[in-house]
Amino acid sequence: MAEIKSALELAMEKSRKITISEKEREELKQKEVMRKAMSLFHRFEDGYLSLNEVLKEIDRMEEKTKAEVRQALLSKWTDAITLDHDYGRILRGIESLRHRNLDDVKQKMDQLVAQYREEKEGTMRRMSIRAAEALREEGIHGSAVDPNSEGDREYQSLLENIDRSFGSKTEEVREALRKSL
Repeated sequence: MAEIKSALELAMEKSRKITISEKEREELKQKEVMRKAMSLFHRFEDGYLSLNEVLKEIDRMEEKTKAEVRQALLSKWTDAITLDHDYGRILRGIESLRHRNLDDVKQKMDQLVAQYREEKEGTMRRMSIRAAEALREEGIHGSAVDPNSEGDREYQSLLENIDRSFGSKTEEVREALRKSL
């Protein structure tokens, strides 16, 4: 009498005949490496992993994977450097992976952040004064009047220009960092 096979047994028989090409196997390995790197990146970014824990997890990997994860993590960390982000934490991570001091990059970023904030605050003050003067001309004034420039299109345009200008300066720092890695 013939034996009745389960769906799982039928699937297993069919899958035995399927083979994965070397190219597909390599693609799967690359995806796994990127998944590991992204996991470390996000857990570090979100504060769930300390730098020491990230380094320990990398050290537990096999040599080839370790090198690929390090490279992917360096790339992600470099891309994550922005003016409004904790770039100090990211730079400490890059320093640890590369065993290289990045005080020059930290100093450059500190200068950029200071200039960025100064320019944004100056623009905000000028637009606020301008709005207060416009209100005063219309007869609206006093200590309770607090003009809100944030909805003003010109103000938004000025802020976008500042962001664009400093964004390109930050990209220059990231690019120099990529070349030095």
